Amino acid sequence: MIDTTTDTTHYTTLAARRQTGLPALAARLIALFECIPYWFIALVTRLSIAGVFWRSGQTKLEGWRVSDTAIDLFRDEYRLPLVDPVVAAWLATLAEHLFPALLVVGLATRFSALALLIMTLVIEIFVYPDAWPTHGTWAACFLILMAKGPGGVSLDHLIAGRTGR
Repeated sequence: MIDTTTDTTHYTTLAARRQTGLPALAARLIALFECIPYWFIALVTRLSIAGVFWRSGQTKLEGWRVSDTAIDLFRDEYRLPLVDPVVAAWLATLAEHLFPALLVVGLATRFSALALLIMTLVIEIFVYPDAWPTHGTWAACFLILMAKGPGGVSLDHLIAGRTGR
């Protein structure tokens, strides 16, 4: 008897051997997909979503300061409630550089993902509510990282290994 609760890859491989034609091909492909290591999925997720936010942060800078254009954008287009446009522009620019950098190296990954998820929700609710397909994709990346962690290729993993956690 096959224990499917602990080894689904083994079950899928056996199922693929028993089937023929299109079901066999589908089962083999699923078995192949199940071999993709999580560290790779997490790394691609971290790097790609970090790139989105880093590039956005770069558009707000003029040298080492937040550009007047970015402040105008927060004042005239984004119009966040309860936050001064200058403060909002500075905070967004800081967040769009700090948290992506942390995601790239995999440090404080779950908390960085949470911070950018909150930022994404603010953008979705108050700024661009019609952009939910894009924001939903970003949210899925953050939720994966929050739920499963940064993967084995990360400083978080290295630190956890050294501290025994």
